[in-house]
Amino acid sequence: MTTDSISDKALSGKDKLEACITLKEILEQATEFERTARDFYVALAPNVSKRIRYLVEDLVVEEQAHYDLFTDLANDEHVLQQIKMEIARPPSNKRFSDCIQLPDLGVQPDDQTILQYALGREQAAMDQYHALAESTPEGPLKDVFTFLAQEETEHKNELEKIYYEVVHSGGV
Repeated sequence: MTTDSISDKALSGKDKLEACITLKEILEQATEFERTARDFYVALAPNVSKRIRYLVEDLVVEEQAHYDLFTDLANDEHVLQQIKMEIARPPSNKRFSDCIQLPDLGVQPDDQTILQYALGREQAAMDQYHALAESTPEGPLKDVFTFLAQEETEHKNELEKIYYEVVHSGGV
């Protein structure tokens, strides 16, 4: 969906501005989302139980890969041609941007709390990237959002399995 599909009659000027977001803003927001996740998991890793430390360390690697992907995209000549384009702001955008604010899980958070937080982030990312894949015009950004939507769905499914094993079955 582009700004052309938003009815001029239904929205005021301010509402039209708030209903749209540039791909540059989306890219910046996604980069920050992945950076804060990476930094959070890096700081968290030494404080988690040994039974899920591997998972937190894996999350660091995944978030770093996503951060690198967005950083590289910001310098890609094909993306630079598309970056000023506006799209409809996805309904998931607020929840996604809220994830940039990190919780304080304490000095030694329990496994269930960590897994619930990670599941929430994966859900927010999955929803956002699915919405962006649907609304972004054909091109490298659409391809990336489609890829990330699939990847975040896989991550969430894996985390749900681990959550069940840890919380409901007593261990991994």
